Amino acid sequence: MFPWYREISPTERRTFWSCFGGWGLDALDVQMVSIALPALIVAFGLDNADAGAIGSVTLVTAAFGGWIAGALADRYGRVRILQATIVWFSGCTFLCAFAQNGLQLFVLRALQGFGFGGEWAVGAVLMAEMIRPEHRGKVLATVQSGWAVGWGAAVLIYSLLAWWLPAEAAWRVMFGIGLLPALFIVYVRRGIPEADRRRVSGKMLAARASGLFGIFSPAMGRVTLVGALLGVGAHGGYSALMTWLPTYLKTERQLSVLSTGGYLAVIIFAFWCGCMASAQWLDRIGRRRNILLFAVGCVATVVLYLFLPLTNEQMLVLGFPLGFFAAGIPASVGAFFSELYPAGMRGTGVGFCYNFGRIASAGFPWLVGYMSESVPLGRAIGIGAALAYTLVIVAVWLLPETKGRRLDINDHENVLVTAESNATVRCACR
Repeated sequence: MFPWYREISPTERRTFWSCFGGWGLDALDVQMVSIALPALIVAFGLDNADAGAIGSVTLVTAAFGGWIAGALADRYGRVRILQATIVWFSGCTFLCAFAQNGLQLFVLRALQGFGFGGEWAVGAVLMAEMIRPEHRGKVLATVQSGWAVGWGAAVLIYSLLAWWLPAEAAWRVMFGIGLLPALFIVYVRRGIPEADRRRVSGKMLAARASGLFGIFSPAMGRVTLVGALLGVGAHGGYSALMTWLPTYLKTERQLSVLSTGGYLAVIIFAFWCGCMASAQWLDRIGRRRNILLFAVGCVATVVLYLFLPLTNEQMLVLGFPLGFFAAGIPASVGAFFSELYPAGMRGTGVGFCYNFGRIASAGFPWLVGYMSESVPLGRAIGIGAALAYTLVIVAVWLLPETKGRRLDINDHENVLVTAESNATVRCACR
């Protein structure tokens, strides 16, 4: 399944593991609030709309964090900003353990979002530039599977803590564990060299000087707007589903914490499988076809899972395609967005498109919570998620295919000599 791993250089491998680990630990921190949401509702006396707002605010601030961190990475380097974002979101997650009311948790989650959004944007660009074109789709989609690893770890940890500790203590200990990703900085610092940014062409300097808003230039404006729409659909569908699914399984399906963990385990394993499938197909059938395939699958499975009168056993089985199709879109956009922009504005463009989706998609958890006041929660989740994935289908038809596009690594024509083949690969931005 991973023949590409034997073909990439040691530096590419270290970059892969650094980004895979960072993304997995990012997921561990971010998924904590969704899994602990039923306990937080009880602890702080929240209604569904308040709980949805806590889920949404991280997405809003993550959008700004990703946009700003992407621009900073264009100016100061990918690795340096990657380290800063990991420290930021880890520290904020740790502080959530000491929240005394819903407002404090809301503020801390808002602060956490800046680091969360920045980590993905910078890591995706770093991977896209370091990995050779023929393997870029496979490697970035495999990195995305780190999300399933971190998500699964969050479910496992909370299930064990809920069994061992009182509910009030369990979620606090879980947030306290969120400080651990900061230790990962040691590996990132030692494992990845920062690109040499001294030799920069005049063209790249001009692109970088355009700052946060160069991606809206006449040449790039349409790509940016449609890419942002794709980000809205990708994030909106995932957020509507995964923010509320644990609550839905517990409150409407009357499942215990441990039983809920079992259902989520199926979806999380399926999410990992979906990332692996996307990794195989991205470099074969292209970015657009792959995203379209998974978006159509998402709409179909969401409708079946949440609108049909299924038994608990049937829901367990259908959880696999639900998680599988939900994985394919986020596993594809890292490579897709990176290939849409020139080097001097790549971090800014990727950060904006991916994270603008977080701003708009932040309304989906709130919308689900609001609709659930008048319709069953499962139906509200289904409406929100199906609407979001339909936006993905529309957006992908409006963007060009980028499969095989070569990317500049260091904002100038650069030579990368791999250890295995001693071959020279010249990377020039199209």
